[in-house]
Amino acid sequence: MSTAATATAQPEWPAWTAPAQRFESTPGPESISGALAWLQALGKRQAWPAKTLFALTLCADEALANIVPQPGQPLRLWLACGPTAHGLALRIEDDGVAFDPTAQASPDLAASLDEAQVGGHGLRLMRHYLRQMLYRREAQRNVLLLEVALEP
Repeated sequence: MSTAATATAQPEWPAWTAPAQRFESTPGPESISGALAWLQALGKRQAWPAKTLFALTLCADEALANIVPQPGQPLRLWLACGPTAHGLALRIEDDGVAFDPTAQASPDLAASLDEAQVGGHGLRLMRHYLRQMLYRREAQRNVLLLEVALEP
């Protein structure tokens, strides 16, 4: 395979090992809070380990908080969550402005509290807790996959 082909090759997305649970928001400002409530309820209903529920909810909250709706349009979300061969994955689709979080660098850590700046560290948290984070743009939607390892 040529270097050019390698550079543009998309990583393989994990397949569900069982049917995924799905959520579709109603358009509007409540879509993010509804999506997080759905994810919390799903985790409790399926008895995910506490560390898994915490990690996936934290990462979903970070990802959802950074979605920017298209000007003049209410935000819509589509979520799917299910098991994979290596853990548990959450697929988040939104019709907002195109944004690839996987292409963003994490900011450097401050050497002291005085040098620390508020914000900008959500990606660092996500990369810490996630097994993998994948992005692609499909049919005018951002599609982000967050996969966590199942931990006891």
